Amino acid sequence: MSTIPGPAEGVRHQGSCLCGAVKFVVAGPLVAPVACHCSQCRRQSGHYWTATDVPRAALTITGAESLTWFRSSPKVRRGFCRTCGSALFWDPIARDRIAVAMGAFDGPTDTALAMHIYVADKGDYYEIADGVQQNQQ
Repeated sequence: MSTIPGPAEGVRHQGSCLCGAVKFVVAGPLVAPVACHCSQCRRQSGHYWTATDVPRAALTITGAESLTWFRSSPKVRRGFCRTCGSALFWDPIARDRIAVAMGAFDGPTDTALAMHIYVADKGDYYEIADGVQQNQQ
């Protein structure tokens, strides 16, 4: 497990991209993640995107020189490793929170999926049958 005692609420979660060029630490507990099935998230991730929102002040990134940002809309940019291509962040530019990919954390996150969103846009090759709340948008 990569949860390490830390100054902010006693818990830290760390993670990285596939090649390790971009690493991050989130200070404090993680909120329940959301799975997004919209076409942009599916194209970026290759399936659907699952992330947890964290306060910007709680996120520390090392290796930022290997981080590339793609402006996917006027209000959002997506961060990924320029070396290995790992999708890591979904950043609503004007907000004080940033979404971090759940799959990029090193170990247990002590949380569970809160809901699925944009299920009206999900791929036709899979079903959502986990009993978690589903929102059409």
